[in-house]
Amino acid sequence: MALTADQILAAQKANLETLFGLTTKAFEGVEKLVELNVTASKAALAEAQNTAQAALSVKDAQELLTLQASLFQPLAEKTAAYSRHLYDIAQGTGAEFTKAFEAKASEAQQAFVGLVDSASKNAPAGSETAVAVLKSAVAAANNAFESVQKAVKQASDVAEANFNAVSTQAVAAAKTATASRKR
Repeated sequence: MALTADQILAAQKANLETLFGLTTKAFEGVEKLVELNVTASKAALAEAQNTAQAALSVKDAQELLTLQASLFQPLAEKTAAYSRHLYDIAQGTGAEFTKAFEAKASEAQQAFVGLVDSASKNAPAGSETAVAVLKSAVAAANNAFESVQKAVKQASDVAEANFNAVSTQAVAAAKTATASRKR
């Protein structure tokens, strides 16, 4: 089965569209990351100014300890929120790449199966066993690929659940520490 010039050009055009689409998605992810960091930096600068002014107005050590304790919990919550936004940006951008990869892999699998079917129809007499072995190997490879995709999805879900649990625990620990310092 020979490819025509039109088929090759169509494949190259589709590959370029995919490449530029992924490049656009990558830049969108970078833009979101830059926006997040600029916003976080502005907020941190404003908070540093407020904290410095509050620290300069402290009259005794007890008031300083109370100020310090009051700053700990919001800092932990903001750090957790920043981490969550960062994770969401990475997850969204990665999902776009995964979707594109899976689509291209599916196209390649279908093309290869079509090629094997075409070759098996044109195979010489007596090669039925070899064709059956080849079809079996292709089916096994497709099943293995699908299993890997499912395992990666499960691992990603577990990682996200663990991230959420750690974030929640960190904020809860900060609240507990702040509450105990205030007492």
